[in-house]
Amino acid sequence: MTIDVGTGIARILKQEGVEWVSTFPVCRVNNALGREGMPMVMMRDDRYAVALADAFSRISSGAKIGVCTFQGGVNAAGIQVAFAGMAQAFEDGSPVLCITDGISAGDTENSQFDVTSVLKSVSKWYGYLDKPERLPEFMRRAFTMLRTGPPGPVIIAIPDADAQYDETADPYIPVKGWKYAPDPADVAGAVELLLKAENPLIYAGEGVIYAGASAELKAFAELVNAPVITTLKAKGAFPEDHPLFVGIRGDQVNHYLDKCDLLFAVGSSLSPGRFTHGIPNAVNKTIVHCAIDELHVNKTYPTAQAVIGDAKFTLQALTAEVSAKTSGNGRPAGNVTAEIKSVRDSAMVKYREAMASTDKPINPYKVYAGLMEALDPHRSFLTHDSGNTRDQLSTVYDTLVPRGFLGWGNVSSLGFSFAATIAAKLAFPEKQCVAVTGEAGLGYMMGNLEVALRQNIGITIVHVSNGGFAGYGPGFWGDGHDPFTHKVLGYDEVDMSKVIGEMGYHTERVSEPSDVVMALKRAFAANESGQPAYIEFICSQFPVYGGWVSR
Repeated sequence: MTIDVGTGIARILKQEGVEWVSTFPVCRVNNALGREGMPMVMMRDDRYAVALADAFSRISSGAKIGVCTFQGGVNAAGIQVAFAGMAQAFEDGSPVLCITDGISAGDTENSQFDVTSVLKSVSKWYGYLDKPERLPEFMRRAFTMLRTGPPGPVIIAIPDADAQYDETADPYIPVKGWKYAPDPADVAGAVELLLKAENPLIYAGEGVIYAGASAELKAFAELVNAPVITTLKAKGAFPEDHPLFVGIRGDQVNHYLDKCDLLFAVGSSLSPGRFTHGIPNAVNKTIVHCAIDELHVNKTYPTAQAVIGDAKFTLQALTAEVSAKTSGNGRPAGNVTAEIKSVRDSAMVKYREAMASTDKPINPYKVYAGLMEALDPHRSFLTHDSGNTRDQLSTVYDTLVPRGFLGWGNVSSLGFSFAATIAAKLAFPEKQCVAVTGEAGLGYMMGNLEVALRQNIGITIVHVSNGGFAGYGPGFWGDGHDPFTHKVLGYDEVDMSKVIGEMGYHTERVSEPSDVVMALKRAFAANESGQPAYIEFICSQFPVYGGWVSR
């Protein structure tokens, strides 16, 4: 049967279990998606179309693939706006499928903006559909790469969505994806080094979450009685109420990164970045690197032993090897948990004092304490925006389950928290989903707030409203990063709860510390009927949080 390429894409996406596509018009495959009954979530710009699909893939840990479409072709305005979203997905290794218009034959090299090279720079694979009959092949390749190996975005460019092909000539069969186990010799070598170490430290990355290996990480850590830290993106991979958990950032993490003689990394690239830890005095430490991508091994630090494979299979093999080498006893417990508690309690004193503050304007940590009280950690999703909300929340918020908290950073744009929270609600409708943002983040998301109303998506936006870009002006860093450009209209000049309330959101403006928890609960009650909520907390500028360890 002869069909057009757009129809073929829609039918293949359905076969692959895709439930909806995020978009911003105009992409030429969209009409076919509509005709075939594929639901579309229309965002208000191309970047947010990518961000919604990206976040859905992250929150689903790749079990469900987020798909987006945006404008391409010679008039590549959509791609230029979408590029920020694609760069974020590429930097953070998110398995999102992006479909755009390709430049038609005869139109290439007609613009100074080189679409092909731009898209190749932010994708695991870029496919240009040069013949319509190759569509099944391209879609097979796309979903194979989305579900196999290191996660990352895939882009398919469609120069002619109306081109015809025979779908019976190459019938599409859904792709399952593949995972691989590590070399047993590498496992044995890693365990030998671990059992010799006096002060090992486990450093868990997001690969643990993508592998669905949180239970395996917990079993392994308990067997070897080693303290655990996680990356920002892996927050929740290890239960943060566990006695072996050290933290994400702060003085207690500094202590253990400095103290360890062996760093046992699992599911982390160990890439240095603005929102990751370096390894201090790395040349005098033993580094065992368990990763899915060999490109990260020996990239920054010399690796004593690499273990290449899926994190779940790797942790299972490591646990079995340790058990065999120790007759099932593991490493002696010693006083590891007692020391962790002491070091962590000492590091958290100033934050716990801020969380109990009754100051006015409200200390932002009082808001975070309210969130911890009002949310069920097993049935909720929380994320931050770039800046202080990320840095403060990731320092103190206890996450007990994978993707109960979505951490992000690197090349990420402000406002991503809004798309992430919508994606979380679509992925897990039964969860309470909350985005915490500041002045800058709210400014980025304003144009897209309408989406939650149109789609009846009951999420809550918590705004730490303090009248400026805290940390950029005078404060924690003396004169700040940018003392001349940090001030914006403050809460004494604009009531944002009224502004957003006019759109149809449930809104409140809270200035009393004692009202924090009840205001949150009223917002969550409004969410139950599909009404989004916005709560403006009148807060002080308090740019205090745990730092990252330098190399």
